[in-house]
Amino acid sequence: MESDRETLERLARLGRSSGVAIVGLGGAGSEAVHDLLTLGLPDVPAIAINTDAPHLLKLEVNERILLGEREMRGRGSAGDRVLVRAGAEAAREELLRRLSRYEIVFLLAGLGGGTGSALLPYLTELLQGSDTLAVPVAFLPFRIELESNPQRRSNTLEALGELEAVGGMLLALSNEKLRRFEALPMHQVLHVRNAYLHSLVAGLVDMVEHPSQMNVDLASLKFHLKDSGVSTLLLSEEHVSEPERLVHVALTETLLDFELSDSPSALIHVDGGSNLTLRTVDRVWRTMRRRLGEPRRMLVGTRTHPEPRDVVRLTAVVGGLRPRSVRDAVALPLEAE
Repeated sequence: MESDRETLERLARLGRSSGVAIVGLGGAGSEAVHDLLTLGLPDVPAIAINTDAPHLLKLEVNERILLGEREMRGRGSAGDRVLVRAGAEAAREELLRRLSRYEIVFLLAGLGGGTGSALLPYLTELLQGSDTLAVPVAFLPFRIELESNPQRRSNTLEALGELEAVGGMLLALSNEKLRRFEALPMHQVLHVRNAYLHSLVAGLVDMVEHPSQMNVDLASLKFHLKDSGVSTLLLSEEHVSEPERLVHVALTETLLDFELSDSPSALIHVDGGSNLTLRTVDRVWRTMRRRLGEPRRMLVGTRTHPEPRDVVRLTAVVGGLRPRSVRDAVALPLEAE
């Protein structure tokens, strides 16, 4: 029989997370990782993977990986997804070794160029065969980029098609939706997008890493994603007196591109203070179920903190997105597939 101290030490080892990592793929993805770090993600390692050596050198990240050194000589991919894919295949074992040691890996990439568009679906599929949960984050190009550059449009649609085929979670952040902030300087507009992404990352990590009264852990999340098709992540915070608005904001005031099918599924978690009542939580659950059109499955969780709080937070992983919904959002009307 082991002692109480030995039991506690064993449980601590089992419960200790092997962590979360954020990984920037290509130039846009790596720049976004830098922005997330400035916003604050304590103890979360950052990794940059690129075919552009000068860009890698200027980044302040924990690890750097240069792909395709022989083929591209560290000068970038010039939009060639095939070349980048070949470089990734050559480094397959190293990529898997470096990334699969984490429990959750957020993969950030701007679509349209060669490096991010090739690596995002490749690494998502690669990690799906491991115990690591890959969360691909795709920055969708502005519409004018797709209208004026056939290669960027082709790269974007091909990458999205591959991501949808893999399934699991897909966060597709629409640059076009940033036009509501068009009076701001460009760097501030992108910072708004990255701040929104930061809240999504922090919300998901908080949901699965911290115990709740009605728990939603990493195992629950993986189970939910297993047969939910393509899923997305929604988050909102509102005053505790407005549970219906909490759901409305999560579903509508988002920078994500997606469209629900007729049979979605949902994993939702409500986080509030000691003043959070069962009545309020129940209103959130019922409103979400109604807005989703009676989902085929809904897992629920809740956490209350010792002190009262004016704000309640909703984190929701909604599955069963309509097939091709993200690709259709960026396809041009006259040329849609």
